Amino acid sequence: MIMEGSPGCGKSMISKRVQYIMPPMSLEEILEKAKLQALDFKEVDFSPIRAFRSPHHSATKSSIFGGGSSNAKMGEIALSNNGLLFFDELPHFSKTVLEALREPLEDNKILISRVNNKILYETKFTFISAMNPCPCGNLLSSVKECRCNELEIQRYKNRLSEPFLDRIDLYLVMNDSFNDSKNKVTSKELHENVIKAFIKQKQRGQKELNGKLSDEEIKKYCILDEESLNILEKARINYQLSFRSINKVLKVARTIADLNDNEIITKNDLLQSLNFRRR
Repeated sequence: MIMEGSPGCGKSMISKRVQYIMPPMSLEEILEKAKLQALDFKEVDFSPIRAFRSPHHSATKSSIFGGGSSNAKMGEIALSNNGLLFFDELPHFSKTVLEALREPLEDNKILISRVNNKILYETKFTFISAMNPCPCGNLLSSVKECRCNELEIQRYKNRLSEPFLDRIDLYLVMNDSFNDSKNKVTSKELHENVIKAFIKQKQRGQKELNGKLSDEEIKKYCILDEESLNILEKARINYQLSFRSINKVLKVARTIADLNDNEIITKNDLLQSLNFRRR
């Protein structure tokens, strides 16, 4: 997920609450988290709350992905397995870090090769990031004036490549208006809704969360009605969606259908999922 909005609109606050909203961890995942903490020389924690890692944008590539001169040590993405990896000020991360992130996002694993050893780490993390709409941050602000020119804004946005953005499930543009009290909801209420959707996934026989379904599992679980199939085909042509993008849309639509208590993906579920694609 990428959240784009002016400073102070709540991007970082939302990101830090996601770990309390997500489904609980299984016993195997809790033990896996404890093992990673032990390997990282941290105090072992057996709570079902998912790990939350937030490296600074000045962090080196080896500290994020792992490495070292001789031993293949773990990085932030391995330590965030089954948890959350949060990148604040996303465009300020180096181009090499952002491009290298494509593989673990897609394959859910990373191989670190060194002279003495090669280690494969699982990277089934949920990636969350926040960014300003422009260098000064006020492009979408309702009260402050943006002082960036078009070239500066374009250069800022071009730090994120199309292949990288293609791997993002949810792209949210946030406003800084807090006058609308209708949409106020607590983390507890969101968590209860997530639990209901999580139970539906388990009742279908899913081993993975919707966001980590394989291509074969997408065909099995992400079933659309006829009207939705026609809409998806039109969206594929109009938005020039890649095969990867279509799978992302289907996985998000499956989650929305679960939240709406729908057995198959309906027209409204699909349209809402398409609304989260970056255009």
